[in-house]
Amino acid sequence: TMPRPRPALRAVSVGLLLLGLWRPAEVSGQNDTEPIMLEGKCLVVCDSTPSAEPSGNALGMSVRSGTGRVAFSAVRNTNLEPSEMSNRTMTIYFDQVLVNIGSHFDPATSIFVAPRKGVYSFNFHVVKVYNRQTIQVSLVLNGWPVISAFAGDQDVTREAATNAGLVMMERGDKAYLKLERGNLMGGWKYSTFSGFLVFLL
Repeated sequence: TMPRPRPALRAVSVGLLLLGLWRPAEVSGQNDTEPIMLEGKCLVVCDSTPSAEPSGNALGMSVRSGTGRVAFSAVRNTNLEPSEMSNRTMTIYFDQVLVNIGSHFDPATSIFVAPRKGVYSFNFHVVKVYNRQTIQVSLVLNGWPVISAFAGDQDVTREAATNAGLVMMERGDKAYLKLERGNLMGGWKYSTFSGFLVFLL
């Protein structure tokens, strides 16, 4: 006699599709569950708590990816400006956090630490002081500038250095903004620094 199908396992939703198979097929369930013996059927296993992000498979099912969500956005609310006298690293500080999903942005140091290897998106908007100075700002990855911007119009007092880009990061890599030249305006929420994980590698 042929083996009969076992009951559906806990925490999974089971959809059965008839495919006209003439011999038993053994299919493993998700999360290392025991095999399920089927007779002339194909088993499709779905996560009982799917992610909001589609997996893009042919069946259109949404399956939990396990990658986690990583995003941050911070602003300069108070006058924490780097200067030659106060901060030799010239790190630009962002003291008010708007979003910090995953808690990988440290507001005390204004450094983002990558939790996993992947492609990350960063953008910044840093306003210079009310004078005719030129400022240059760089996105620094592990001590090396990878994206830079400047603001140096002599007739504009509220100009900002702005740029954005994608960066490949390894787990533990650090990214922050550095003032390469000039002086920054105070806080008042004009300057921002944001980033998020695009996808894992």
